[in-house]
Amino acid sequence: METSQSNDPCTSPSSSVEDAAACDLVTVPARQGLEAVDILRRGAGDGVGPVLHDGGCATLGFLVPAGTAACWDVPGSTCTETDGRGLRLNPGEPVESSDWLLPPGEADLATDPVVLRRALGEAARMIEAADSRK
Repeated sequence: METSQSNDPCTSPSSSVEDAAACDLVTVPARQGLEAVDILRRGAGDGVGPVLHDGGCATLGFLVPAGTAACWDVPGSTCTETDGRGLRLNPGEPVESSDWLLPPGEADLATDPVVLRRALGEAARMIEAADSRK
């Protein structure tokens, strides 16, 4: 999977606390998401925002700036927009049968979608390489 950086304004991270109150959610398979979290946390200066995992641990969800869904095109993932309703960053229980992997307050406000796209691509390549060796 090839990744690219975009100058499109809808892939830019939020620049204010007010913007961070409304986030879109990028959902990926848990294995790829966990690899991406590791990649993001090892990155020099590239932060990772709050991350959710579902109750069955099948998927991870990365909070990204509102508007990201309009431009999201990464195969194997989905990006759900909030339609302006906003997703409140409350470190308590997020929704039934999910929990925080990285709760708000312990992470950046939101993950930069350009950086997330790159990390997901790298994670997919690592998983593909590991699986081809079996």
